[in-house]
Amino acid sequence: MLPNDKTPHFEIIYVIVKFGMGSKILKEAKKCGVKGGTLFIGKGTISNKLLNLLSITDMRKEIVMMISNRKTTKKALEHLNRVFRIDKPNHGIIFTTSLRSLMGTRSCQIDDDDERGDEEIMYQNIMVVVDKGNAEEVIEAAQKGGSKGGTIINARGSGVHETSKLFSMDIEPEKEVVMILSDENYTDAICEKISEDLKINEPGNGIIFVQDVNRTYGIYE
Repeated sequence: MLPNDKTPHFEIIYVIVKFGMGSKILKEAKKCGVKGGTLFIGKGTISNKLLNLLSITDMRKEIVMMISNRKTTKKALEHLNRVFRIDKPNHGIIFTTSLRSLMGTRSCQIDDDDERGDEEIMYQNIMVVVDKGNAEEVIEAAQKGGSKGGTIINARGSGVHETSKLFSMDIEPEKEVVMILSDENYTDAICEKISEDLKINEPGNGIIFVQDVNRTYGIYE
């Protein structure tokens, strides 16, 4: 973990795009100083009546997750939007969340000129980890709480006795991760409904965590 007095403002960049676009996103982001990232395969859950918010119509998705300091993140987002026109309907979504600490990488260097600043939080990223087969129930419960849709990510190891990692947490084989981008005003209701319907507070039934979203491209209301 980096010392508190020298910790720069790192951010996670999430990019959700059509299947086959992920490697292109990574290639362009590296031109801006992003050192690398992880690509996940996902499935969208948006129905026609929800397109005005997320503006994504196809089901197969690629989710690119990258980490960089604040200055590089801003540069990368602007570049990705210019190249891929994420601000146009049906071209994808980009959003960023903050990191409190960072371990296990030397690729993100401290930048003393990195501006911090405060931004108004309008959206939040809800992440729900559940057993395989329960993701659709998460989506249904979330919609009861006011969600407009989400993305389901398969998160299992290559063998039945292996685990995957998500933010340094073990994700056992045969799990699904549901990612829901929510208006801040609906986050509590969405989380409460998911917790109630899937009994998340009972051991082994799942995990919910929420991240504040700093910047976004591709969200329409």
